[in-house]
Amino acid sequence: MASNLSRYRDDLARLRTTGERICVDLSLRRPTEGKKLTPVRAELKKKFDGAFEREYQRWYTEACAVLRQIVPDRLAEFQQLYRSEPKRKSVNITTYSIQDWLNGIRAGDDSYTGKKAFDDFACAAMRFGTQFQILNAAEARFESSLFEIRQVLQADLFDHELDAARELLKSGFLRAAGAVAGVVLESHLAEVCDNRKITVPKKHPGIGDLNDLLKAQQIMDVPTWRLIQRLADLRNLCDHDRKREPTREEVGELIDGSDKIAKTVF
Repeated sequence: MASNLSRYRDDLARLRTTGERICVDLSLRRPTEGKKLTPVRAELKKKFDGAFEREYQRWYTEACAVLRQIVPDRLAEFQQLYRSEPKRKSVNITTYSIQDWLNGIRAGDDSYTGKKAFDDFACAAMRFGTQFQILNAAEARFESSLFEIRQVLQADLFDHELDAARELLKSGFLRAAGAVAGVVLESHLAEVCDNRKITVPKKHPGIGDLNDLLKAQQIMDVPTWRLIQRLADLRNLCDHDRKREPTREEVGELIDGSDKIAKTVF
């Protein structure tokens, strides 16, 4: 099971590559006035011409999905740079959007000068440039020690608790070992919800509640969700079900599964 941090890092790298193609396209569509493109730049222009119109919509959609998971506090700003304000009274240099450009809306002529009222292409390009920088900032977060430190400390604590659960299992205290592993799993899922700013409606949610919330937010895939369902059932067997005793194999499965989730779901 691959860490979803690695998946997000791969997604960001791919989005950065697409964004760079769009940047090249935008920069070469406005050559320096009075000067011709060099042969190299002319070849690049031929290769990337129209990348903005061809690739932006998919780039934007995927970028929103990634930002929603990694830096949700920047998502609204990112989206505002694309969208047209529905209640705007006029289209001008401050209200023009990327959405306008892609929908074919262009700046009108100034009633006094007869020239274009503002540079619509430059407005769209500037807004995309800001979006691209937001995405780059999200990627840089993966390399920040400040981002990692809380998770490292939390992971270290969970490792100690799971080691204690394994010792209890070795000594034959099956229910106690399972209870400790269950607390680790529940605490980790609650931490993931907190990190992702996911509202948890229940005051005292269980593993199943947290698991369903994370699946609904597409934090995990179906196989991972099913694994956590299985672990939740084993935790209930250890904590609540007195009809039969858990087996050593079941408790071992709960401990190992909790360890795997704590190291791969963030």
